[in-house]
Order: sequence, then structure tokens, then C-alpha cells
Amino acid sequence: MDYKDYYKILGVSRTASADDIKKAFRKLARTHHPDVNPGDKKAEAKFKEINEAYEVLSDPDKRNRYDTLGPNWRDQFNGFSGARRSAGSYPNYDPSGSGFSDFFEVLFGRSGGQGFPSGANGRTSTAGMRSRAGENLEQTVEVTIEEAYLGSQRTFTIQAPETCSACRGMGQIGGRLCAKCGGRGSLNGQGKRLQVKIPPGVDNGSKIRVAGEGHPGAGGGPRGDLFLVISIKMDSAYERKGDDLYMDVDVDLFTAMLGGSVPVTLPDGKRLSLTIPAETQNGSLFRLAGKGMPHLKSEGRGSFYARAKVVLPMRLSPEERGLFEQLARARGVEAHP
Repeated sequence: MDYKDYYKILGVSRTASADDIKKAFRKLARTHHPDVNPGDKKAEAKFKEINEAYEVLSDPDKRNRYDTLGPNWRDQFNGFSGARRSAGSYPNYDPSGSGFSDFFEVLFGRSGGQGFPSGANGRTSTAGMRSRAGENLEQTVEVTIEEAYLGSQRTFTIQAPETCSACRGMGQIGGRLCAKCGGRGSLNGQGKRLQVKIPPGVDNGSKIRVAGEGHPGAGGGPRGDLFLVISIKMDSAYERKGDDLYMDVDVDLFTAMLGGSVPVTLPDGKRLSLTIPAETQNGSLFRLAGKGMPHLKSEGRGSFYARAKVVLPMRLSPEERGLFEQLARARGVEAHP
């Protein structure tokens, strides 16, 4: 077998710490895992390669032999991937040995006791396999300010994976890669429609749990959960800061100077009358307590802030201009033509 530069494969230096190696592996594994790239042979090959590199560099003894012996390190070491092999014989990396199951054990922190028991030849066997809960799924959902303000119910169509019936989600049969699912343990299911309630007050990053709609479990284990991750859609009318809302409200010059009222529309469509005191300055803030976003995990609401945006009159008539000039003279301001 040709010598492989495992450090280059993982994109780390030869002095990289164990933590750096683990971080690099996790990042690459998430990108190239077959579940993320169904049917992509190049991604599958890349995944096998980075998994092989990690198995060597994450083991202090294997890494030491690799660093010391270079291209000949395999000849001095039998027992790669946890299998017992005779001296001088070492086949190509075999994903049916540790491959995909090792990926989940390393990436998600499972202990060896939750995987396959080892057979006499060092391979794993599905006989006596233990059940294992499925992984959780996350899906981003864009929500408008109005939906977050009132709460809503949305219908989603998700491509829910199903447990492979041949290997019961384990990815292997008799110690060999499952031919039906290619070692993933799951198959692409049909589109499934879900109705989900969006609670009032959700914000960017809020998560809504939909129980039992994640990846299928293995060996009869329960499915994982689906988490909908909220992303608030940008809104030209409202600005959100925590549970407070801000809105620019047009105030004509005469109302700003003499006082009056202007309408304010809340995200639920309700219109309120905002009192504007005389001589209100541009940018003045008016607080409407309890009219902001609902608190997601407690009672009450934030505040609604109306920001006065004084609008100057345009296309003055000669008479109107004369009145402004008269006001300017009264205020000691020199009017310019």
C-alpha cells in the first residue's frame, strides 16, 4: 500500500495536539459522511480516508509508530482498527471493520459498549447487538415578526430517514457492510408532512422539539428528535432587541411642533393612537409598556418603542413659504432665498 500522509489528510501539523486532531476529524467527518452525501462515491472514499487517518493519529501508540517508522510502520504493527491480524499481513482499510460505527462513537461520544460485540476474527457481529437511540436532526425554519409576535402553526414536509430493514439500523450484517444501506443504517424515506406550533416569543436560535422525528434508532432503538431552529426574517417596519420592538413613526412637522396624535400599528395588526406632545424632537422615543414581544418562557411582554421621525413639508406654496419666512424672522433666523 502507498504511504499516506495522515497529517495532510486531516489538515493538521505533525505537532498537532490530540484535541486539534479530534477537532479536525469532526469537522471533516461531518462534511464527508455518507449520510450527508448520499450516493456520492467520492465523499464516501474521502470519509474512509479521514476515518483511517484519525484511527492512527488519535492512538498514541499507533501515532508513535507512524511517526517513527514512516512508510514501513504497518510492517511493524498488526492490529489496526481493533482487529487481530497475523504479522506481515495488512489489507486495505475495510469500512466493515470499524468504519461508520466508529464515526458515530467518536463524533457523538458513544462508548464501545453501545456498539457491536467483537467476533473471533476481530470484526463486529450483529448477533447480540444492543439497541441504540437515533440521532437528533436540526432544521432551520424562517419565521416572520408577526408569527413570533402572535405564535402560529406551520406545516413542514421533511425527508425522514427510515431504518434499514436488512441490518436493523446497524450498518453491518455478519461483520460486513450492509449492501442495502451502504453502511449508513438508514434509507431515505418518503416526504412526511408535520404540523408544528410556533410559540409566541420565539427568537433567533430558539429550538422547537418535535419528538420522534429524527434519525431512526439501531437494533430496535427509539428514533431521535427533530429540532426546528428558528431564524427571524428581517422586517423593514420593526426592529427587535430582545423582547422589545422598535418602529419609526412618521410625525408631520405641525404635529411635532404643536402636539397631537399619530397612529401606530402593532405586528398583530392592531392600531393604537400615540400622543405626541408639543415641540417633539426628531428621534424622540415613546414607550408603550407591555406591547412588545411575548416572553418565551415566562408571562408578560417586552415594550414597544415608537421613534418619532419628523417629516418636513415639501412643495411649499408662496403663501406657505411666506409664513415660514415670517416665523424665521420672529425666531431671529435669517431666511435665504
